Amino acid sequence: MKLASSALLVLVAALHVYFLVLEMFLWQGPKGRALSRMDGEMALATAPLAANQGLYNGFLAAGLIWGLIAPGSAGLHFKIFFLVCVMAAGLYGAATVNRRILLVQFAPAAVALALVLLTR
Repeated sequence: MKLASSALLVLVAALHVYFLVLEMFLWQGPKGRALSRMDGEMALATAPLAANQGLYNGFLAAGLIWGLIAPGSAGLHFKIFFLVCVMAAGLYGAATVNRRILLVQFAPAAVALALVLLTR
């Protein structure tokens, strides 16, 4: 179960690295515009906001990875803190942007948190 916990945590971190790349570097391209459903003009206008959001997603990923490599209880505390942060961001995004964010961001983090707490 500990392996499943770590694997899911890595998946959540990888998702946030993907969000970082998408929002910071691909926002104005076809993938970014398809995700945001924006035309080129709106994607250009919102690119700085998306890049800022991408940077925060990178911080979430870094914190999760730090939790995996930090020794002892420090690692556990990092995992819990950053998974709760991901869940909070997922809830806020679902409430303000798109309910699909519950499935993509919140749910994997919630399951990972449950596994982390069960295997501590």
